[in-house]
Amino acid sequence: MNLHLIDVGIIVFFLAMSVLVGYWVSHRASRDTKSYFLGGNVLPWYMLGVSNASGMFDIAGTMLLVTWLFIYGMKSVWIPWLWPVFNQIFLMVYLSGWLRRSGVTTGAEWIKIRFGDGLGAQLSHLIVVVFALVSVIGFLSYGFKGIGKFAVDFLPWHFTADAGANENIYALILVGITTFYVVKGGMFSVVITEVMQFTLLSIASVAIGLIAMNQVSPGTLHHFVPAGWDNIFFGWQTGLDWSKQLPAANAKIIQDGFSLFGFLWMMLLFKGFIVAAAGPAPNYDMQRILSTRNPREACMMSAVVNVVLNVPRYFMVAGLTILALVYYNSDIRAMGVNMDFEKVLPDALSRFVPAGLLGITVAGLLAAFMSNLAATVNAAPPYIVNDIYRRFINPNASERLCVKLSYVASFSVVAFGIAIGWFVASINDVVQWIVSGLWGGYAAANVIKWYWWRFNGFGYFWGMATGIGVAMVVLLPFAGPWQAEILAASAAMPALHAAVVTLATLPSAFFWFPFILAASLVGCFVGTWLSKAEDMEVLKAFYKRTRPWGFWGPVLKAVQAEDPAFRPNPDFFRDMFNIVVGVVWQTALVAMPVYVVIREYQRAEIALAIVVATSLILWVTWLSHLKKAYPDSDNITPVPRVDAQL
Repeated sequence: MNLHLIDVGIIVFFLAMSVLVGYWVSHRASRDTKSYFLGGNVLPWYMLGVSNASGMFDIAGTMLLVTWLFIYGMKSVWIPWLWPVFNQIFLMVYLSGWLRRSGVTTGAEWIKIRFGDGLGAQLSHLIVVVFALVSVIGFLSYGFKGIGKFAVDFLPWHFTADAGANENIYALILVGITTFYVVKGGMFSVVITEVMQFTLLSIASVAIGLIAMNQVSPGTLHHFVPAGWDNIFFGWQTGLDWSKQLPAANAKIIQDGFSLFGFLWMMLLFKGFIVAAAGPAPNYDMQRILSTRNPREACMMSAVVNVVLNVPRYFMVAGLTILALVYYNSDIRAMGVNMDFEKVLPDALSRFVPAGLLGITVAGLLAAFMSNLAATVNAAPPYIVNDIYRRFINPNASERLCVKLSYVASFSVVAFGIAIGWFVASINDVVQWIVSGLWGGYAAANVIKWYWWRFNGFGYFWGMATGIGVAMVVLLPFAGPWQAEILAASAAMPALHAAVVTLATLPSAFFWFPFILAASLVGCFVGTWLSKAEDMEVLKAFYKRTRPWGFWGPVLKAVQAEDPAFRPNPDFFRDMFNIVVGVVWQTALVAMPVYVVIREYQRAEIALAIVVATSLILWVTWLSHLKKAYPDSDNITPVPRVDAQL
């Protein structure tokens, strides 16, 4: 499409401001690595919360949310449990506090206080670094694919006749712009620019929701969607039949593997609970937690994410979805089975949002991309510099040298992310790989590490290595453009070829999660029982510092032998209650703006009543309890840097 001159001006002005502001605050980051990686632990918790939400308000994810709401209606509220989105509730209730009380800089550094300095701890340290870098590169490729699909619909230049190549070129340009200020400014640049970007994005989101409400009446919408589309509840199956309105949507439901929605929901809940209980993955979410001033503020920061992310984002998602359903339906029907539902968001924007607001909206979505990319890129250097270079190569490296190496590390991971994103077929391919493969290999070891004293470094290493290894093997057939090559290469071995064909025809990589999790659990327990327990002094120090609940009986006994006044964490049942209430609260926060935009006001009022009731409960059972739960919040002792070598 051709953007109006005013839209182009808004977009260019915004991009220039993001770079200038990011560069302007960069001098704060160049002081030392703590300032570069964690903002010196001086940034306010509410700014970090908005920054974290902005990083999650990514363009690729928003395109998926529009796709899911378009096809599954209100039942799509449950599908983001794939990640799972309610991990923010676990973080809010207790895990952010536990993690921040550790006083570390990265997830790999946390390994020292949990497992000590032995060989098992060293191997665990390395596997966390590997996982962190692989996940960062995975998220970079995910963002790269999303921004390319978005930009090619709005920016007027076409570099080649190949649409896919144009998408990649645009993505390359926008990644380069964002990388410039992120690499220079570190955490300070990321947070300041993300707060600015999120403000713009929220204005655009609410405006799009209001436009849709003004143009699409409930009666008109019901004509273009199947019965039950506006019902958040479901049976064993989706209960949606698009045969009359849009047959391609029925095909998409089958392709996604989500026909048996009741079974899917149970899988989402099971997987979500396991992954959320593992704590944050070593990415930008963890970095925001470690950047807070103290454990109490870390928990409050995670609470902010749930509010500021979901409400404005779903105004945009719902607005664009119903505009596309009503005014874009005939075009979609004409495309038939060739319809790319991931293009609904950019196509709806280009057709239905007026000049001026379109420029603000496109700038806002570019902000979403830049926020996500900035947060992701900034999460990688600590692992390369602190956990590889300083630990194994040059323990005496100066702060100035390490900041410069952080620049190199950032550019390197961006290059790898671009290289993978260039060849990925769709956003959904990357999502399936992340939520099924990476999370499947990550979950088991990272759940057990918090809650069982006997779990050791060897168990952690073999659990992670087994899970990730199995995930990479079983999910290769889902690797988009490489599927044909894999099938051809396996043809010489009939048994292997038959297995590959079977895997390639499964409806969704997501359903491999239980098998990957089981393999990882075997690695965890075999590695643990075939090696000795960690030194009791290490375990006592970790237990006293972090104070987790769980199976810590022998350690508690040893601690109380030295300090009879020490009491274990009594909050297990309180925390579990708050998690249940919190998940209901979060789900209502998601459903409420969608019901408002589709003008189902009675249901919106019910959702609002649930939000108010659960907020009051959490005020009493969670927020007012934080100070008691973390009385030492302002006295966190940083963990000394580790200079051990293998």
